[in-house]
Amino acid sequence: MSRKVERAPGSLRLAGISTTAMDAVNPRFSGSDHLLDHALKAAKGLGAETRLIKLNNLTFRHCEGYYSKAAQACTWPCSITQMDAKDQMEQIYEVLVHWADAIIISSPIRWGAASSLYFKMAERLNCVQNAVTIRNQVLIRNKVAGFIIVGGQDNIQAVAGQMLGFFAELGFIFPQFPYIAHSRGWSHEDMECNVEIVRDSKELVEGASMLTKRCLDLAAHLISRDEAPASIERGGRKAHTMRS
Repeated sequence: MSRKVERAPGSLRLAGISTTAMDAVNPRFSGSDHLLDHALKAAKGLGAETRLIKLNNLTFRHCEGYYSKAAQACTWPCSITQMDAKDQMEQIYEVLVHWADAIIISSPIRWGAASSLYFKMAERLNCVQNAVTIRNQVLIRNKVAGFIIVGGQDNIQAVAGQMLGFFAELGFIFPQFPYIAHSRGWSHEDMECNVEIVRDSKELVEGASMLTKRCLDLAAHLISRDEAPASIERGGRKAHTMRS
C-alpha cells in the first residue's frame, strides 16, 4: 500500500462503495444499493472496469485517534492497517488511492446525516489527508467522486454537502451535478411506499446511469491531461505546514 501512487494502464475504472448497514443473513431492499448497482452496470456498458465494495461486509476498526497523540502517528498507510492484518480497511485504501479513476459512494439518510458506516470509513481516511500535512504528498490525483443519497426523510443537501466537502479535502474532483438523490420527506413515514417508488423508478435508474457517465467522462479528461498537483501550497489550507 505504501508503493508509489501511479495509474496502471488500461480502461477506465469505477469503484462503487455502499455504506448501507443491514442484517446480512436477512437482507432487505436498499434504495441506495439498488441505484449503485445500476450505476455500476452503466459503467460496464461504457467499457469501464468496476468493483463493488459493501462496507457492511468488511471488518475494520474505528479510527483510534492517533493524530491526537501526534501528527506523525497518523501515517500512510494507516497505523491500524500496519498493526492489524485482519483489518479490512485496506480494501478501501487500495481502491481509492491505487485502483479507481472514479468512485461513487452510496448512502441512506439517517437522522439527517449519512450512515454511521460512512462516517466510520471517513474517519479512517484521515491518513489520506494527513499525508499532505506530514509529507506534503497528495495521494488522490486525477480522480472523480460522485454520490447517491436515498432516504425516507429530508436533509439530502446536508448529506451531500458533507460528502462534497470531505472528498474535496482528500483531492477528488466532481463532475457537473455530482450527486443524485431521493427522499419521501418529513411528512411521509411510509417506507413501504418509498421502497416501491425507488424500486420501480426508471427515472432514478437513468439518473444513476448518467451520473456514472459524467464521472467517467471527467475522469478520462483528467487522466489525459494529468494536471493535478502532486503537492499543494499550504497557506489557508487545513493541512497547513506544522511547526517543528
